[in-house]
Amino acid sequence: MDEKCGVVGVSLADRAAARPLYYALYALQHRGQESAGIVTHDGFQQHSHVEMGLVGDAFDPDDIAELNGSNGIGHVRYPTAGSVDTACAQPFSVSFKSGSLGLSHNGNLVNADTIRDELAGMGHAFTSDGDTEVIAHDLARNLLDADLVTAVEETMAKVHGSYSLAVMHDDRVLGLRDPEGNRPLCLGELDDGYVLASESAAIDTLDGELVRDVEPGELIVLDPDGTGYESHRLTDPDNTARCFFEHVYFARPDSTVDGKLVYEARRELGRGLWAENGIDTDVVMPVPDSGRAFASGYAEAANEDGGGVEFAEGLMKNRYVGRTFIMPSQDERERAVRLKLNPIKSTVEGKTVTLIDDSIVRGTTSTQLVELLHDVGAAEVHLRIGSPPIVAPCYMGIDMASRDELIAAGKTVEEVREAIGADSLGFLSPASIADALDTAREDLCMGCVTGEYPYDIDGEATDRAVSRPVIGD
Repeated sequence: MDEKCGVVGVSLADRAAARPLYYALYALQHRGQESAGIVTHDGFQQHSHVEMGLVGDAFDPDDIAELNGSNGIGHVRYPTAGSVDTACAQPFSVSFKSGSLGLSHNGNLVNADTIRDELAGMGHAFTSDGDTEVIAHDLARNLLDADLVTAVEETMAKVHGSYSLAVMHDDRVLGLRDPEGNRPLCLGELDDGYVLASESAAIDTLDGELVRDVEPGELIVLDPDGTGYESHRLTDPDNTARCFFEHVYFARPDSTVDGKLVYEARRELGRGLWAENGIDTDVVMPVPDSGRAFASGYAEAANEDGGGVEFAEGLMKNRYVGRTFIMPSQDERERAVRLKLNPIKSTVEGKTVTLIDDSIVRGTTSTQLVELLHDVGAAEVHLRIGSPPIVAPCYMGIDMASRDELIAAGKTVEEVREAIGADSLGFLSPASIADALDTAREDLCMGCVTGEYPYDIDGEATDRAVSRPVIGD
């Protein structure tokens, strides 16, 4: 399971934006490892450098030095819409009669193909099959006849889906969050300017202060000289559709998303997991790294109830096995979990163990870990998961498996437990997710765990009254 993209934009008083953008992208590297890019503007022209690979590989000192200007945007990408090549790497740049545009996008549009067909019929030529270029072309078309805020509003009225955007029109940097607030975006203040970013950890990296989250349907326009910003609330929906998986898995634990520190949210989720599915065992251990905060909250709640459980790091992670590790045979693929995670035998042997993870998608890793703990002598292995069963795909920019690949799709919890081989299995309920996040259930997107979505998606049920915009009338 991978998430699509991190975005950042900065406007500074009188220093180059490229290096702060570079550092901010490092802070957002967890949100995408396929490509990285920066676009800046020096008041006269736009400068761009976009490469495949990690941030540290995509830029060298000369690249940074050539990105002139005190305003700019950046992007790290994991592809879930569009091809895996430089054509879909971002920020996407375009020059047109009314100036230049750069655009970074986190999310996924439901109706990108329809808008692309309309624009192609008007003579627009596309260089990629990604939805980001569709937004850029539509915005550029609107800017020919309207001011900046009106042009953004017109584009927002046409696109349907999930998006947090960092946009640069000439030397002016904008941040835009979709009306449902599905993907995160926040605003921070630096000593000499302002920053927009997918997560507050990027603001922390720049020694800035988090001002607040960008609200759903809000446009933030940074002053090019770094002295301030304007806010325009373009829509005000009755309900939002914030992605609960940002708190469960995607965001860094040290980020604040929608007013909630992710680490504390995960601890609350762990406490809820104990309340709903607690079981007394000798040891509680996380699957590193994403299960750690859940396990901490779970163990704390267990001990408050008199459980006397030990919280232990029973699995050690090899941080040097990356995504490119080659596993040509099935036997080697099954062995890969031992390369990545090795148990501490003294913590496990002869003991009953509660293993805690954030989610189960295909179930392969969970199955292998349960087998591994049994192999090194665990008396019992009880699996607890800090989210509900994932039973449906995500269409909002998360690379989640199809229903055929999801182990929980069409199965009961007992059937999933049997397939994984755990002695018991417990998931967190959607109600506990809402409670832990202090958010109304109807303001969360839970399509992947309910099969009902907050957007109009072909062939899928909705959880609210919603329909996509009519294009071409």
